[in-house]
Amino acid sequence: MSTTTAQPAGKSKGFKALVPVMSAFFVMGFVDLVGTATNYIKPEFNLSNSQTNLFTTMVFFWFFIFSVPTGVMMHRIGKRKTAVLSIVVTLFAMLLPILAYLAMSGTARLWTMIVSFILLGVGNTIMQVALNPLMTLFVKGDKLASTLTTGQFVKGFASFFAPIIAGWGFSQLNHAWWILYVIYLVIGVVVCVALWFDQIEEPAEEVTNPTIIGCLKLLGNRVVLLCFIGIVCHVGIDVGINAQAPRILMEHTSVPLAIAGGATSVYFAFRTLGCLTGSIVLQRMSTKLALRICGGILVLSVICFGIFSTVTSNPPQWLFYVAVALVGFGNSNVFSLFLSQALLNQPKRQNEVSGLMIMGLIGGAVFPPIMGVAADAMGEIGSIIIVAVAVVYVMIVGLMYGLLETRKAARV
Repeated sequence: MSTTTAQPAGKSKGFKALVPVMSAFFVMGFVDLVGTATNYIKPEFNLSNSQTNLFTTMVFFWFFIFSVPTGVMMHRIGKRKTAVLSIVVTLFAMLLPILAYLAMSGTARLWTMIVSFILLGVGNTIMQVALNPLMTLFVKGDKLASTLTTGQFVKGFASFFAPIIAGWGFSQLNHAWWILYVIYLVIGVVVCVALWFDQIEEPAEEVTNPTIIGCLKLLGNRVVLLCFIGIVCHVGIDVGINAQAPRILMEHTSVPLAIAGGATSVYFAFRTLGCLTGSIVLQRMSTKLALRICGGILVLSVICFGIFSTVTSNPPQWLFYVAVALVGFGNSNVFSLFLSQALLNQPKRQNEVSGLMIMGLIGGAVFPPIMGVAADAMGEIGSIIIVAVAVVYVMIVGLMYGLLETRKAARV
């Protein structure tokens, strides 16, 4: 039986209650630290592309394991308390790298970072499952996609500043790139306290005893399945480019890591800009048109990456940055578009749908290792080919949008 009180959600809709929730989206962005961290860990421990990308797998693998159980647990303890729990786990993930670089070296440091990545993945899994449906208490209907995009906009700030802070620490503080963990730990503590004391009344769920099996059966719904795969592709693109973009630039130019790492900031800057644009435009634009525009922009980015990677001498760096900007902007709203469609399709089972959709973030564990193997075998053009597969899926679903137009809840 749910422990949440069956109260109208009206009292939870005030701006004061919304601020801590939106702030939690910033903490959600901590998961993108893995891309920045791996670029510094790779040379420190002399790792290959495929070995380095396994760190990303350690983070995103847990979306496959914990997403659905979290959706079931959230039904019992509530969305807000689940979100607080996720931040607590994330804070431990932020603390470990600080200890690793202050008091450890060699193998001990490497294993401590591995544990940190694992906790970061577990914490972010719980957070993603809780925060997105928590937003449904503040907004309903077709405006949900734009509101979820606003949350992604806030999340983007954490992703954008991480490589900048790491680069500053590396160059100005005797290679202390890990100073970003110190700064984000402090921010995380503040957000955790604010959300703990936040006053949000959650109505009781209509499904009294959700189960893991019942949740997985939702994949029998065509709309839910297509949205699930869409999220897998979205996260594969996001995490893959986050980790691989600096390596693509370094393979074809003489740019050092300290500068090449800025490509990640460019990506997140345009992803953040895309989220800001989406939070405004998606209120007035149909989901069908928005998905087609996103798919088209992503196709252009892959073309730019392909041209840059196949030029044999002096490839134009501006083309590389155009490609990074396009993929960041084009991919920024894909997650919100797919997630909102799934939630609207099953309005009475949003906790379960949220857990199932967030399980799709396993794409962040699946794509990077494949990209790493492809890059080791073919050069960075191999990783671009893998990204192109995900881009094609988003484009096809956009062009065949009728598959997502069924709003009637399926009997599963």
